[in-house]
Amino acid sequence: LNSWGDVVSQFLIQAHEGSLRTALYPREWLGLKTRVSFGMGMPARIPWIALTAESMVVSEGIYPVYLYYKDLETLVLAYGISETREATETWPAEIFSISKTIEAYFNQKVARYGNSFVFRAYRVKINDGTLSIMYAETNDMATPIDLESDLNAIIEYYKKVLSLPQSAHWASDRDHGNQFQMEKQLEDFLIHNWKNTELGKKYDLIVEEGELLSQQYKTDIGAIDILARDSSTNGYVVIELKRNQTSDDTVGQIARYIGWIRKHMNVDDVKGVIIAGQYDKKLYYALEAIDNVEVFIYEVNFLLKKFQQ
Repeated sequence: LNSWGDVVSQFLIQAHEGSLRTALYPREWLGLKTRVSFGMGMPARIPWIALTAESMVVSEGIYPVYLYYKDLETLVLAYGISETREATETWPAEIFSISKTIEAYFNQKVARYGNSFVFRAYRVKINDGTLSIMYAETNDMATPIDLESDLNAIIEYYKKVLSLPQSAHWASDRDHGNQFQMEKQLEDFLIHNWKNTELGKKYDLIVEEGELLSQQYKTDIGAIDILARDSSTNGYVVIELKRNQTSDDTVGQIARYIGWIRKHMNVDDVKGVIIAGQYDKKLYYALEAIDNVEVFIYEVNFLLKKFQQ
């Protein structure tokens, strides 16, 4: 199993075959422990893959988890919550407001894990040994790259919740070419080189009494990557980096922050900027439904110069 797409595909196919063996699955992924279960002694009603921090166990914790509801032909990537014992950690309150529980998502009682929260849901079809995975909301095919991107996004969030070190994920040529996938490095680069960027020509960083306030600007619904002021109108500018998350999530996130600034700063002049490695079709259509948000595409070039004394 050479990629996360391989792991998910093998898991879904095996869930239908009835085998309970888990030896071939990786024991670690992106710094988290992985556990796979198809049942003990007999097939489980809901096979699962859990990814836990070192301090967590599946029976007492929170963690990203895949839950396969075979009878509903749906694979759920969830903000998992243990059923056995109450976890000492909890997901942030924002999860409860932006995500549905699994039972609320299906609008029915489910066999298990109904209190976990849906991060992503996929429709699963297996016909004559051929597996297809589609996003439940759109029926778009979920490619191996999509599956890995979705997992990276929830893991990154999970690590922030638990204050764990973030992993560095560099894109391959097959992925997105010269993309700067380490969001923190890109964010720092923009701040430190502000005046030399396209953003710095139009917007000003917020500094009060010598202290930079723009970077990771704190709100009660999360931290804005960069909050700036328009140099011509003095309006606020919410700048968000599109990480390993879907375009819909990015647009929804920036819309929430724009709404927060308007309400708490008591201003109407607020715009948004999304910085992404590429402009995809989903981002284009998501932005059709929201005004006053523009997109910047970043490129990274590495130069080697011969050392001379």
